[in-house]
Amino acid sequence: MKRFHVHVAVDDLAESIRFYSALFGATPMVSEDDYAKWMLEDPRVNFAISSRGRSVGVNHLGFQVDSSAELTDFRKQLEAADSSLVEQKAITCCYARSDKYWVTDPSGLAWETFLSLSSVPVYGEDQRTQSESDCCIPLAASDKPADSSCCIPIKREAKSACC
Repeated sequence: MKRFHVHVAVDDLAESIRFYSALFGATPMVSEDDYAKWMLEDPRVNFAISSRGRSVGVNHLGFQVDSSAELTDFRKQLEAADSSLVEQKAITCCYARSDKYWVTDPSGLAWETFLSLSSVPVYGEDQRTQSESDCCIPLAASDKPADSSCCIPIKREAKSACC
């Protein structure tokens, strides 16, 4: 069964944790110095916030799946929506190791579909290589995090700044 995913960039993590905990009537199941995540059942949503230097607002949306088969099956829908699908295997991001697919909507909003494989003690890997199929949304210098891990892939239509 799929779970809707929302990731929001915030400027004050402590105040945002207080706000969302009150709003959801629950404390986050993951809480780090730069990240928090609620796994809500009603509505069924994986809601995450982070304060990693990006512009405040919706960072990306997506779907979390429960199995490799469900992730593979969902790929057809993602490719129908955006033929520039980006696949990532066993990538570390948001304190988890995951297999994932990324697509981008016509307005440039990134959508992530992923299967969490395990928890990890770091937000994301510092070593990210650039390839023709692995590119991220270019960030303004003021929006770039201290490390360049866990960026958002986009369609590769022209040469652009990649992570």
